[in-house]
Amino acid sequence: MRIALIGYGKMGKAIEAIALQKGHNIVAKIDQDNVGDLTTLSKINCDVAIEFTNPEAAKNNLITLLQQGVPVISGSTGWVEDLAEVEALCLSLNGSFLYASNFSVGVNLFFALNEKLASLMQDQPQYKATLKEVHHTAKKDAPSGTAITLAQQITATHNNYDSWHNSAEEIKGSLPIVSDREDPAPGTHHIKYSSEVDEIEIIHTAHSRQGFAAGAVLAAEYIATRTGVFNMKEVLGI
Repeated sequence: MRIALIGYGKMGKAIEAIALQKGHNIVAKIDQDNVGDLTTLSKINCDVAIEFTNPEAAKNNLITLLQQGVPVISGSTGWVEDLAEVEALCLSLNGSFLYASNFSVGVNLFFALNEKLASLMQDQPQYKATLKEVHHTAKKDAPSGTAITLAQQITATHNNYDSWHNSAEEIKGSLPIVSDREDPAPGTHHIKYSSEVDEIEIIHTAHSRQGFAAGAVLAAEYIATRTGVFNMKEVLGI
């Protein structure tokens, strides 16, 4: 595949390494210093773009890519309030788009486990749920995109929670998310159900960016020859 990297920070470089190992070609590397090149990708016959930037740039990046007919996956977080608009644009253009708050295979299995646990716990009101996420201090958004996905799964599945809030404060019907920032920390997510007599907890801890990068390349391979809006469940067959 001919891959364009949109965002060439630590994550972009990790994706590049995995893509090259798998025999793909990197035909463009776009960051804040050459952002104008974003409008030229269709001219170089780009098979797919992998976008990891920031909340301020993500939406416009994706619109520009889709308007050029470039299949694109995005792992940028902090902008999901505009996700439905981008997905609708993709469908109107008969394009290809996949967004994931986390591309790690392990995290996506963790998502499936989280949904199952929430469904089991919804009839056990003696257990209070909490969510904690820990990331490096350079992470700009809080809570993390992964934490938001986990929270949305719980609020969609568990009868006792219909919203979430980003603090440890107890609010009836709302799931508390605690966001800690410390170095070094690629990312850890805890889901805990606590009662007076015991606790049940599931945890995912990332040891490096390699899992995210490998999943991103896998997703790019999946959508490069497909049309539509996709998710990691489809990529992994979960």
